[in-house]
Amino acid sequence: MISDEVDAGTQAALEQYGFDADLSAELRARVASGSLSPERNIVSGRVEPPRTDDVIRLPDASDDGYDDARTRGLEALRGGELAVVVLNGGMATRFGGVVKGIVEAVDGRSFLEVKLRQVADAAAATGAAVHCAVMNSFATDEPTRSFVRTRSLPEPLFFSQFVSLRLNPDGSLFREDDGRVSLYSPGHGDLLEALRTSGVLAELRQAGARQLMVSNVDNLGARVDPAVLGMHIRSGRPMTVEVARKNPGDVGGAPARVDGRLALIEGPRFPPSFDQDSIPVFSTNTVLFDLDVLETPYELTWLYVGKEVAGRPAVQLEHLFHEISAVLPTTYLEVPRVGPRGRFLPIKTPADLAAARGSLRTMLATSVI
Repeated sequence: MISDEVDAGTQAALEQYGFDADLSAELRARVASGSLSPERNIVSGRVEPPRTDDVIRLPDASDDGYDDARTRGLEALRGGELAVVVLNGGMATRFGGVVKGIVEAVDGRSFLEVKLRQVADAAAATGAAVHCAVMNSFATDEPTRSFVRTRSLPEPLFFSQFVSLRLNPDGSLFREDDGRVSLYSPGHGDLLEALRTSGVLAELRQAGARQLMVSNVDNLGARVDPAVLGMHIRSGRPMTVEVARKNPGDVGGAPARVDGRLALIEGPRFPPSFDQDSIPVFSTNTVLFDLDVLETPYELTWLYVGKEVAGRPAVQLEHLFHEISAVLPTTYLEVPRVGPRGRFLPIKTPADLAAARGSLRTMLATSVI
C-alpha cells in the first residue's frame, strides 16, 4: 500500500488532493509492462492536416459577421451565461519555485490579479455576473489562496487538480534524494473531473452559467470578448478551441484529421513522420465549452512524459482535456496573437515576461467589451 511507503506529510497531501491509489497502481503496472511508453503516445490511424474550412477566423471589427457575433455574445454576457476558469496548476518551477500566478506581470499587478480584474471588468461593463473559478494544484493552492486574501480582489471559486507520484522508467516509485516519493500534478485533463467532483460545476450551473471559458493564468490575452463568445454560440458546437497562426519554431497541439475525423492532437501524439509544420495554426489552450457537455465523464488517454528530476530520469503520466475534441463537435477559431485585440501572449519564463511587457501594456490598455 502507498500509505506504507510515504511519510505522514506526504500522505496528508495525497488525501487532500485526491490521489487515486488504485489508478496509480494500474498505471505503474502499465509502465512496467511497456503498455505505457513514449511509443504508445502516438495516435493510430492516418493523420492529415486540417482542411481549409476546418479553421474559421475571428472576424475583425470591420468584417461581415463581427457585429452579429458581438451582439450574440453581449446578450449571453448580460444574461449571466458565462463562467470563466483560470488554469493555475502545475508545479511552480519555472519562476524559481514561486507560483507564477502571483508573480508581478505588469505595472505592479500579478498574472492572477490581472485575470480576476478582467473578469470583474467584464461583469461591470455588461451589468451582469461573470462567474469565475481558479483551478490550483497541490503546489499552487495555499500560496494562491493566501495571495488573493491579501488583495482587494473578487474572490473566485477555488478547486484543485489532483496529485500523483512520479515513477522510474521501470514503473517503480521515483524518490527524491532524501528518499521521499516525488509528487506532481498530472496535467490539465484533471479539469473535467475536478470541476464535477469539487462541486464547482454544479455551483456554476446553479448561478445560471451556460458557457465556460478556460484559459491559462499566464495568457493575459485570453480576455472575455463578446465577439469570441458569440462566435462560439453561433457555431452551434459545444466546444470551441482558439488557435493562432504559428511563428517559426512554434510547437504544440494543433487541429488535424485522424482517419478523416477532426480533433486537436497534442504535439507528442503526432507520428514522427508527420510534418507538424504542415499545419499553420496551433492551440492557445483557450477553450469555450457549453456547460452541459461537462456533466459527462470522458475517458482520456494517459501520456508517458519523460522528465529529468534531480539529474535522474523520471516518468510523469499526464492527460489533457483537449482530447475530448475527438468526440465533441468542435470549432477551431483562429484569433490574433498580439496587438490591441490579441489573445495569445503566453509567459513561460522570466525572460519571456521581460520581453513581453511592452506588448502586454498595449494589449491590456484596450477594452474588448
